[in-house]
Amino acid sequence: MTEDTPTPKTDGGTDSVANDDVALDPWGSSTIADYRKLFEQFGIEEFDAADVPNPHYLMRRGAIFGHREYGRVVEAMANDEPFAALSGFMPTGDPHIGHKMVFDELIWHQQQGGEVYGLIADLEAHSARGMSWDEIDEHARSYLLSFIALGFDVEDGELYRQSDNRVLQDLAFEIGSTTNFSEFEAIYGFGGETNVSHMQSVVTQLADILYPQLDEPMPTVIPVGPDQDPHVRFARDAAARMRFFKVTEAFASFAADEQERELFSHIYDTLVERGDADELRCEDGAALLREFEDRGEQLADDETQQSLLKKLDNAGKEPIRPRVRFLDRNASASAFEALIDRVPGEKRRYEAHIDSFDLDIEEAEELAREVEIEHDGYGFERPSSIYHRFMTGLTGGKMSSSIPASHISLLDDPEDGYDKVKSAATGGRTTAEEQRELGGEADDCPVFELYSYLLAEADDEFVAEVYEECTGGERLCGGCKEQAAELMKEFLEEHQEKREEAKEILEDVDIDLSSDRRGLGGQDEEDAV
Repeated sequence: MTEDTPTPKTDGGTDSVANDDVALDPWGSSTIADYRKLFEQFGIEEFDAADVPNPHYLMRRGAIFGHREYGRVVEAMANDEPFAALSGFMPTGDPHIGHKMVFDELIWHQQQGGEVYGLIADLEAHSARGMSWDEIDEHARSYLLSFIALGFDVEDGELYRQSDNRVLQDLAFEIGSTTNFSEFEAIYGFGGETNVSHMQSVVTQLADILYPQLDEPMPTVIPVGPDQDPHVRFARDAAARMRFFKVTEAFASFAADEQERELFSHIYDTLVERGDADELRCEDGAALLREFEDRGEQLADDETQQSLLKKLDNAGKEPIRPRVRFLDRNASASAFEALIDRVPGEKRRYEAHIDSFDLDIEEAEELAREVEIEHDGYGFERPSSIYHRFMTGLTGGKMSSSIPASHISLLDDPEDGYDKVKSAATGGRTTAEEQRELGGEADDCPVFELYSYLLAEADDEFVAEVYEECTGGERLCGGCKEQAAELMKEFLEEHQEKREEAKEILEDVDIDLSSDRRGLGGQDEEDAV
């Protein structure tokens, strides 16, 4: 869209920040009233499509609203360097138009040159939702047919199901050795009643997120809805804790946590501005910190300031010298020794870390990863993510698979899709006269979302025209829904034709969709009440 083109609100149409905290539940059905709370509460960064070359239409139109370190993926994309994208589909029902957003995001990343992975989260469906394996097989096939029909290139990507991927399960086992129950309790609210398989499926999902990096560490993006952010955060932590070495900046020989290092960096920069950096001592840093405190300037929380002050006092006349520190996390003795040998220039060895005075942080990160991989480590990069808004249900509220009228399945008869759109709620006024006078509320209209997120993928000008006509009072809801209904019918007809063509392609994909697994979960039709 152009600079002047209106886009849907990325805050769910809410003008004020909600008082209550947002709860992100990967298996729940809660809605998000204010997407801005996610920036404040969970540290999700606001997404700017202007930062992305050739942005996807969901980026341009505000459907993708947030990210975690997506810039690393954009940089790889721009420099024609390896990057990957992965997302999963839990086969608990038919794929619907809300799922299409994830399909489209993965396909776009594939078209930009990324290694793309689509997985069937069958272990999660069985353990968390109680789906039988027969049901899972049926829905898995349906998801993959739509994914292929929408443009996924099976020759240039990978499809797999969790239960059949032994390499994935081996990785999950290794990740599981670094996690404990208290983390599941804190992140997901798991308790004594949570079954072990459910926890196991979470560890498998962490392995899914890191799976694209098994052959080569690379920037990897996970396109998901915000309810899946707990998995992303957990996987980012897992990636870091499985590394052999942690690389940080340091200024003296003593250990400091992240907040203390940030404060120390500020103290050092201020001291350099005041005099000769070659003569700086830790006692000078302590004096400056006390000076800030005497003036009532709070540079960090009180606990951090007092902790760093004590360490600076204890270090006394030790020179302040910027350096890069390699901390031994999980390295074998041979890997640690190899790193010592590989660090060039001036360095100092301690029991559990090495300080380098000639490397910058980026060079140090690269060296640490090289040594780790040479000694059979993973060398994972922390995965990135992008987050899209939930589509509003056609009846208002959240789109839900359990409410047929709220969503349109990609398997719906085209005539049924037409009828659902015709019956949809809108952001229109009570009367036509009021609509012409005040204009419609396109930002809160499920039908306008259909235009923006589905029915006019390549036509930004058309979407802008619908928005302007609606909010300007020229477009009335009856005609607008009729046009959208016709477009929906055409989309379903075309998509289902392509699904038929995709069947032959899927037959040649190395994925077993006729599972012979046995287990609990679900009911046979004859046993259902």
